[in-house]
Amino acid sequence: MSLTLYFHPLSSYCQKVLIALYEAGTPFATVVVNFGDAESAASFRKLWPVGKMPVLRDAALDRTVPESSIIIEYLGQHYPRGTALIPADPDQALRTRLADRFYDLYVHDPMQRIVGDRLRPDGAKDPTGVAAAQAMLRQSYDVIDAEMAGRTWAAGDAFTLADCAAAPPLFFSSKLVPFGERHNLQAYFRRLSRRPSVARAFNEAEPFLKFFPG
Repeated sequence: MSLTLYFHPLSSYCQKVLIALYEAGTPFATVVVNFGDAESAASFRKLWPVGKMPVLRDAALDRTVPESSIIIEYLGQHYPRGTALIPADPDQALRTRLADRFYDLYVHDPMQRIVGDRLRPDGAKDPTGVAAAQAMLRQSYDVIDAEMAGRTWAAGDAFTLADCAAAPPLFFSSKLVPFGERHNLQAYFRRLSRRPSVARAFNEAEPFLKFFPG
Protein backbone atom coordinates (compact mmCIF):
# COMPACT_ATOMS: atom_id res chain seq x y z
CA MET A 1 0.00 0.00 0.00
CA SER A 2 1.73 3.15 -1.18
CA LEU A 3 -0.39 5.81 0.58
CA THR A 4 -0.05 6.60 4.28
CA LEU A 5 -2.02 9.35 6.00
CA TYR A 6 -0.46 10.94 9.07
CA PHE A 7 -3.39 12.24 11.07
CA HIS A 8 -5.45 12.30 14.24
CA PRO A 9 -9.14 11.26 14.25
CA LEU A 10 -10.22 14.36 16.21
CA SER A 11 -8.55 16.82 13.84
CA SER A 12 -11.14 18.46 11.63
CA TYR A 13 -8.66 19.03 8.80
CA CYS A 14 -7.70 15.35 8.98
CA GLN A 15 -11.39 14.42 8.84
CA LYS A 16 -11.67 16.48 5.66
CA VAL A 17 -9.11 14.23 3.95
CA LEU A 18 -10.60 11.07 5.44
CA ILE A 19 -13.97 11.96 3.95
CA ALA A 20 -12.37 12.34 0.51
CA LEU A 21 -10.55 9.01 0.84
CA TYR A 22 -13.69 7.20 2.01
CA GLU A 23 -15.76 8.84 -0.70
CA ALA A 24 -13.42 7.47 -3.38
CA GLY A 25 -12.72 4.15 -1.71
CA THR A 26 -8.98 4.74 -1.99
CA PRO A 27 -6.78 2.19 -0.17
CA PHE A 28 -4.48 3.77 2.39
CA ALA A 29 -2.74 3.15 5.69
CA THR A 30 -2.73 5.48 8.68
CA VAL A 31 -0.31 6.68 11.32
CA VAL A 32 -1.87 8.48 14.28
CA VAL A 33 0.23 11.46 15.34
CA ASN A 34 0.28 12.18 19.06
CA PHE A 35 1.92 15.50 19.89
CA GLY A 36 1.74 14.55 23.55
CA ASP A 37 4.26 11.79 22.85
CA ALA A 38 7.78 13.08 22.19
CA GLU A 39 8.75 10.21 19.90
CA SER A 40 5.58 10.46 17.81
CA ALA A 41 5.90 14.24 17.49
CA ALA A 42 9.59 14.08 16.57
CA SER A 43 8.99 11.40 13.95
CA PHE A 44 6.22 13.46 12.35
CA ARG A 45 8.32 16.64 12.29
CA LYS A 46 11.04 14.77 10.42
CA LEU A 47 8.45 14.07 7.75
CA TRP A 48 6.97 17.61 7.78
CA PRO A 49 8.91 20.16 9.86
CA VAL A 50 5.96 22.59 9.97
CA GLY A 51 4.27 20.01 12.21
CA LYS A 52 0.72 20.49 10.91
CA MET A 53 -1.62 17.60 10.11
CA PRO A 54 -2.70 15.98 7.88
CA VAL A 55 0.21 14.84 5.70
CA LEU A 56 0.02 12.21 2.99
CA ARG A 57 3.08 10.12 2.22
CA ASP A 58 3.11 8.44 -1.20
CA ALA A 59 5.87 5.82 -1.17
CA ALA A 60 5.27 4.80 -4.78
CA LEU A 61 5.95 8.29 -6.11
CA ASP A 62 8.25 9.32 -3.25
CA ARG A 63 6.12 12.36 -2.45
CA THR A 64 5.19 13.97 0.85
CA VAL A 65 2.03 16.04 0.48
CA PRO A 66 0.81 18.43 3.22
CA GLU A 67 -2.36 20.54 3.48
CA SER A 68 -5.83 19.03 3.27
CA SER A 69 -7.04 20.68 0.05
CA ILE A 70 -3.77 19.91 -1.74
CA ILE A 71 -3.88 16.29 -0.56
CA ILE A 72 -7.39 15.89 -1.99
CA GLU A 73 -6.36 17.44 -5.31
CA TYR A 74 -3.26 15.21 -5.37
CA LEU A 75 -5.37 12.11 -4.85
CA GLY A 76 -7.67 13.15 -7.68
CA GLN A 77 -4.71 13.64 -10.03
CA HIS A 78 -2.69 10.54 -9.18
CA TYR A 79 -5.23 8.09 -7.74
CA PRO A 80 -8.57 8.93 -9.37
CA ARG A 81 -11.41 6.72 -8.20
CA GLY A 82 -15.16 7.19 -8.26
CA THR A 83 -16.66 10.62 -8.77
CA ALA A 84 -14.17 13.47 -9.08
CA LEU A 85 -14.29 15.78 -6.08
CA ILE A 86 -13.18 18.70 -8.27
CA PRO A 87 -15.42 19.03 -11.34
CA ALA A 88 -13.89 18.93 -14.80
CA ASP A 89 -15.83 22.02 -15.86
CA PRO A 90 -13.59 25.06 -15.14
CA ASP A 91 -16.39 27.25 -13.79
CA GLN A 92 -17.67 24.51 -11.50
CA ALA A 93 -14.11 23.76 -10.40
CA LEU A 94 -13.60 27.42 -9.49
CA ARG A 95 -16.89 27.49 -7.55
CA THR A 96 -15.79 24.33 -5.71
CA ARG A 97 -12.40 25.78 -4.78
CA LEU A 98 -14.03 29.01 -3.62
CA ALA A 99 -16.44 27.10 -1.38
CA ASP A 100 -13.52 25.05 -0.04
CA ARG A 101 -11.68 28.27 0.85
CA PHE A 102 -14.84 29.71 2.40
CA TYR A 103 -15.28 26.79 4.79
CA ASP A 104 -11.60 26.68 5.70
CA LEU A 105 -11.23 30.41 6.29
CA TYR A 106 -14.63 31.47 7.63
CA VAL A 107 -15.90 28.38 9.46
CA HIS A 108 -12.86 26.26 10.23
CA ASP A 109 -10.56 29.08 11.34
CA PRO A 110 -12.95 30.87 13.74
CA MET A 111 -14.05 27.52 15.17
CA GLN A 112 -10.45 26.64 15.95
CA ARG A 113 -9.80 30.05 17.49
CA ILE A 114 -12.65 29.48 19.94
CA VAL A 115 -11.39 25.98 20.76
CA GLY A 116 -7.86 27.28 21.21
CA ASP A 117 -9.05 29.92 23.65
CA ARG A 118 -10.91 27.34 25.73
CA LEU A 119 -7.68 25.38 26.05
CA ARG A 120 -5.73 28.39 27.32
CA PRO A 121 -5.04 28.73 31.05
CA ASP A 122 -6.84 31.36 33.08
CA GLY A 123 -5.19 34.72 32.63
CA ALA A 124 -4.35 34.02 28.99
CA LYS A 125 -7.88 34.13 27.58
CA ASP A 126 -8.80 36.38 24.66
CA PRO A 127 -12.47 37.35 25.04
CA THR A 128 -12.23 39.96 22.28
CA GLY A 129 -10.83 37.41 19.85
CA VAL A 130 -13.47 34.86 20.84
CA ALA A 131 -16.27 37.39 20.32
CA ALA A 132 -14.90 38.19 16.85
CA ALA A 133 -14.70 34.49 15.99
CA GLN A 134 -18.26 33.92 17.16
CA ALA A 135 -19.44 36.85 15.07
CA MET A 136 -17.63 35.45 12.03
CA LEU A 137 -19.29 32.08 12.49
CA ARG A 138 -22.74 33.65 12.68
CA GLN A 139 -22.04 35.69 9.56
CA SER A 140 -20.80 32.58 7.77
CA TYR A 141 -23.89 30.67 8.89
CA ASP A 142 -26.04 33.38 7.29
CA VAL A 143 -24.15 33.05 4.00
CA ILE A 144 -24.47 29.24 4.02
CA ASP A 145 -28.15 29.39 4.92
CA ALA A 146 -28.85 31.72 1.99
CA GLU A 147 -26.80 29.64 -0.48
CA MET A 148 -28.37 26.36 0.61
CA ALA A 149 -31.82 27.63 -0.30
CA GLY A 150 -31.00 26.67 -3.89
CA ARG A 151 -28.31 23.99 -3.56
CA THR A 152 -28.04 20.40 -2.45
CA TRP A 153 -24.31 20.49 -1.75
CA ALA A 154 -21.79 23.23 -1.01
CA ALA A 155 -20.93 24.03 -4.63
CA GLY A 156 -24.05 22.83 -6.43
CA ASP A 157 -25.72 19.51 -7.21
CA ALA A 158 -22.68 17.24 -6.71
CA PHE A 159 -20.75 16.27 -3.58
CA THR A 160 -17.27 17.80 -3.93
CA LEU A 161 -14.10 18.90 -2.18
CA ALA A 162 -16.16 21.74 -0.70
CA ASP A 163 -18.40 19.33 1.19
CA CYS A 164 -15.35 17.49 2.53
CA ALA A 165 -14.25 20.90 3.83
CA ALA A 166 -17.67 21.81 5.23
CA ALA A 167 -18.62 18.77 7.26
CA PRO A 168 -15.95 18.68 10.02
CA PRO A 169 -15.93 22.38 11.01
CA LEU A 170 -19.72 22.56 10.94
CA PHE A 171 -19.85 19.56 13.28
CA PHE A 172 -17.58 21.24 15.81
CA SER A 173 -18.74 24.83 15.35
CA SER A 174 -22.37 23.85 15.94
CA LYS A 175 -21.35 22.79 19.45
CA LEU A 176 -19.76 26.20 20.08
CA VAL A 177 -22.17 28.52 18.26
CA PRO A 178 -25.51 26.82 17.50
CA PHE A 179 -27.05 27.14 14.03
CA GLY A 180 -30.20 28.71 15.46
CA GLU A 181 -33.18 29.05 13.13
CA ARG A 182 -31.14 28.76 9.93
CA HIS A 183 -33.18 25.92 8.49
CA ASN A 184 -31.34 25.58 5.18
CA LEU A 185 -28.04 25.25 7.01
CA GLN A 186 -29.57 22.71 9.37
CA ALA A 187 -30.88 20.66 6.44
CA TYR A 188 -27.52 20.80 4.69
CA PHE A 189 -25.70 19.59 7.78
CA ARG A 190 -28.17 16.70 8.12
CA ARG A 191 -27.42 15.69 4.51
CA LEU A 192 -23.71 15.85 5.24
CA SER A 193 -24.02 13.80 8.41
CA ARG A 194 -25.93 11.04 6.57
CA ARG A 195 -23.36 10.75 3.79
CA PRO A 196 -21.58 7.41 4.45
CA SER A 197 -18.08 8.87 4.04
CA VAL A 198 -18.86 11.68 6.49
CA ALA A 199 -20.63 9.42 8.96
CA ARG A 200 -17.63 7.09 8.99
CA ALA A 201 -15.19 9.90 9.76
CA PHE A 202 -17.47 11.24 12.49
CA ASN A 203 -17.91 7.78 14.03
CA GLU A 204 -14.15 7.23 14.14
CA ALA A 205 -13.75 10.52 16.01
CA GLU A 206 -16.42 9.63 18.57
CA PRO A 207 -14.04 8.01 21.14
CA PHE A 208 -11.94 11.19 21.17
CA LEU A 209 -14.76 13.72 21.60
CA LYS A 210 -14.22 13.73 25.36
CA PHE A 211 -11.12 15.82 24.61
CA PHE A 212 -13.08 18.44 22.68
CA PRO A 213 -13.72 21.49 24.88
CA GLY A 214 -17.19 22.16 23.50
